[in-house]
Amino acid sequence: MGEIIVGNRKIGQGHPPFIIAEMSGNHNQSLDKALEMVCAAKEAGADALKMQTYTPETMTLDIDENEFMINEQGNLWQGKSLYQIYKKAYTPWEWHEKIFSLARKLELNIFSSPFDETAVDFLEELNPPCYKIASFEIVDIPLIKKAAATGKPLIISTGMASIREIADAVEAAGQAGCKDLILLKCTSNYPAPPEYCNLLTIPHMEQLFNCQVGLSDHTLGIGVAVASVALGATVIEKHFTLSRSEEGVDAPFSLEPDEMRQLVIETNRAWQALGKVNYGPTLGEKNSLKRRRSLYVIKDMEGGEEFTKDNLGRIRPGVGLEPKYYDILIGKKVVKSIPKGTPVDWSLI
Repeated sequence: MGEIIVGNRKIGQGHPPFIIAEMSGNHNQSLDKALEMVCAAKEAGADALKMQTYTPETMTLDIDENEFMINEQGNLWQGKSLYQIYKKAYTPWEWHEKIFSLARKLELNIFSSPFDETAVDFLEELNPPCYKIASFEIVDIPLIKKAAATGKPLIISTGMASIREIADAVEAAGQAGCKDLILLKCTSNYPAPPEYCNLLTIPHMEQLFNCQVGLSDHTLGIGVAVASVALGATVIEKHFTLSRSEEGVDAPFSLEPDEMRQLVIETNRAWQALGKVNYGPTLGEKNSLKRRRSLYVIKDMEGGEEFTKDNLGRIRPGVGLEPKYYDILIGKKVVKSIPKGTPVDWSLI
């Protein structure tokens, strides 16, 4: 698995996690707010801003009964029809060019999740550096083939997907021409309880599908995302809002700008901390070796006197012999007078 280039960033184990701020519908149908979110994502240190490209009509039918309604107790969108949700959440296509233009001016990578083939055709005119397939669309093989056929890197979320469904998506992407693929471990609850995240799947998925794996994270806070880096995640996607108080469609589980900044900082620290398999002192620890315990004369001694527990101590600093020789030296005679505070070495006996 080599590194993958998306826009101005290299993605892979040898690079800090690629942080994606997901705009979703948190612009609340305001272009000015959407543009403000672009600036805020850049200032927070995100590597990319991701949009969603669809219309209510390309997602569902305008029906407000039966299976077209959200009726699950506790669901964030309970009582609304699918059409109502998408009408509130979608990003008007005529906004895309302005949003893309501002992001590129700020040198912020920008791309989108297309939800049907017409969206791919539309986005190709804007030339995004990659495409993202949402978890709910992982079973839409024609869409995956359409996005993969562009030859651009493909990021696919795997929420709810079985191994067979992921394998079908990976196979379809490869057959259609995708050379650079990243899968995202995802839990499609909004918000997602940490205990449902099963982050140990990340290294398993990486081995199983021989590709980079990241995390599309719907939990509250940043702890789960930071933990994923320790398990090999190279990409982190988090929903983003200017303020949860503005009640955007995904605001309750989205990060505000200061939190996004902390996500960038802490995932980078987690990545730096991975390092390599290492034993013994690091470069930064070498000076600390002198603060270890070692063997010292702790009471003035005369020549010919034996080491005892009263005159031989295991104290700091670490200039004398190692404490493991303590029992060996007890009872041994010194060859000369030794003042208190002398580090012990073999020449003294």
